[in-house]
Amino acid sequence: MSGSVDSLQTMRAVKITSHGGTEVLDVGIVARPRADGSRVLVRVHAAALNRADVLQRMGRYPAPQGVPADIPGLEFAGEVVEVGAEARRWKAGQRVFGITAGGAQAEYVSVSEDHLAETPANLDWIDAAAIPEAFITAHDAMFTQGKLTVGETTAIHAVGSGVGLAAVQLAKAAGAQTVGTARTESKLERAKEFGLDFGVRIGDEPRVFVDSAREWTGGAGVSLVLDLVGASMFQANLEALAVRGRLVLVGSLGGSRAEMDWGLVMRKRLVIVGTVLRSRSDEEKARAVRLFGAHVVPLVERKLVRAVVDEVFDIENVRAAHERMESNENFGKIVLRIG
Repeated sequence: MSGSVDSLQTMRAVKITSHGGTEVLDVGIVARPRADGSRVLVRVHAAALNRADVLQRMGRYPAPQGVPADIPGLEFAGEVVEVGAEARRWKAGQRVFGITAGGAQAEYVSVSEDHLAETPANLDWIDAAAIPEAFITAHDAMFTQGKLTVGETTAIHAVGSGVGLAAVQLAKAAGAQTVGTARTESKLERAKEFGLDFGVRIGDEPRVFVDSAREWTGGAGVSLVLDLVGASMFQANLEALAVRGRLVLVGSLGGSRAEMDWGLVMRKRLVIVGTVLRSRSDEEKARAVRLFGAHVVPLVERKLVRAVVDEVFDIENVRAAHERMESNENFGKIVLRIG
């Protein structure tokens, strides 16, 4: 991997040269995007890696229409360098972090002005890059979609992931109780440092989660399940939920197809919600970012919630970053240092 920016029209970027293993990743010179209309051009200093980037590399999660098909990256932190003629919210030099449907793992990214938030002064670039996708996803899933309220109980699968750890912290800040699942005791113990109340090591037996959740809630069941795993936990989720409980489906690494016990769902009057951030309309994303700016960023500023960074890689070592994520050993976010 090699290459350097040689003009005002080009930049370095991670490139997916074909679909496959980490060998298809490269860092090369590409055309720099522009800040047209209400879009903003950001000089990216750091960008986090997400499971979607791995799936895109493998050819299992293509970028939406209008987004670079060969440059991954859903979240970033950096400085505004240019604003479009119709942009009103930002000016050159401001520190921002935000989300995009792709293209963030590059020296520059062009995004809608409504998909950015101001970076708190107490964050460096690495921590800032580790926050947007995880905390926007968690906040939207738990509070906008899942209607979590003070005093309720929530179960969070894959609690050692970036979204899982964001969810634990946000639930704690909102006065909710949390039970988290993971495949290792070490991840559960570390998650307790961020507010996890009760941990369940599930291994290959989802039933353990059901029994533990019922015991933890005195037989009532949990109010909300935030499922980052997928089909392998579906039936267990239904059984673990309380009457009028809510199940929010966020991830599908454990499969995307499962049978459903309709009788159980009807008897408990359960609500099942599916959600994804990347493919939403610009307006829906803008609303999620506004709520993030209003409710989450102040918590970051007051240090009531924080980024959880597993490991940092220079952009040239993007292959190693993917290998780290595919190992499933990471605790928190993997971040690329762009420059």
